[in-house]
Amino acid sequence: MKIAILSRNEHLYSTRRLVEAALQRGHDVMVVDPLKCYMNITSSKPSIHYKHQSLENFNATIPRIGASITFYGTAVLRQFEMMGVYSINESVAITRSRDKLRASQILARKGIGLPITGFAHSTKDTDELIKLVGGAPLVIKILEGTQGKGVVLAETKNAAESVIEAFRSLNANILIQEYIKEAGGADIRCFVIGDKVVASMKRQGREGEFRSNLHRGGTAVKVKITPEERATAVKAAKIMGLKVAGVDLLRSNNGPVVMEVNSSPGLEGIEQSTQKDVAGMIIEFLEKNAKPGKTKTKGQG
Repeated sequence: MKIAILSRNEHLYSTRRLVEAALQRGHDVMVVDPLKCYMNITSSKPSIHYKHQSLENFNATIPRIGASITFYGTAVLRQFEMMGVYSINESVAITRSRDKLRASQILARKGIGLPITGFAHSTKDTDELIKLVGGAPLVIKILEGTQGKGVVLAETKNAAESVIEAFRSLNANILIQEYIKEAGGADIRCFVIGDKVVASMKRQGREGEFRSNLHRGGTAVKVKITPEERATAVKAAKIMGLKVAGVDLLRSNNGPVVMEVNSSPGLEGIEQSTQKDVAGMIIEFLEKNAKPGKTKTKGQG
């Protein structure tokens, strides 16, 4: 197969591992920076150009599109889809999962367990919003934040009001969620490929830090998940329309609750903590599924 990996940096661990895994299996692979692509979107023959050449005859794409370039990155991916190229995660699914509010609404509608979550525009509704999620302590999230950035734990009602007012003064869209104290600053990352959780790790925030992101100094160890956690992760990824996803769960007193469904989950933490060849599993999934015409949206939506 001829595979395009959409990534801004070919030296990133995840990108390098996917290239290695594809080459080991005899595939032709190319790393493409989506921001350096330009496109002809004509209806007769859509095309993508990169470094003075036309990107043609690709069988599949693996999008590794960062949150900061979602708009243009998914536009490039959509163009590949319009050209009939199979994508392991389609543009519509990526866009859907990146919108935290929309993702939460979709997951809730389908019966996925979530922390009690509130959303409002006016700061006049702050008091009622805090009551809605059960009061302080509570978690405040900027909708556009990634890797734990723009996430604040407010220990008291006064602190929550101050943070909410500050964020709204910057015209930031925010979510407010109940704080799952029993999780103890740890979450479970379930790596889903197709209809299976192929690897899982427990991420623990450093002392005094409620966020468990590895980028923020958290640690990761292999963990055995329950059948309920496994089923929840697979269902959440399927609802989002993602064939490869990192589903982040918290262990609450009411069972697993989903914090996020990540469309470009990193490979370094999960491979090193579980000693599993996750990159190889992704390429293997492509080999079985990358058939012409199997892209559901074909660039629509």
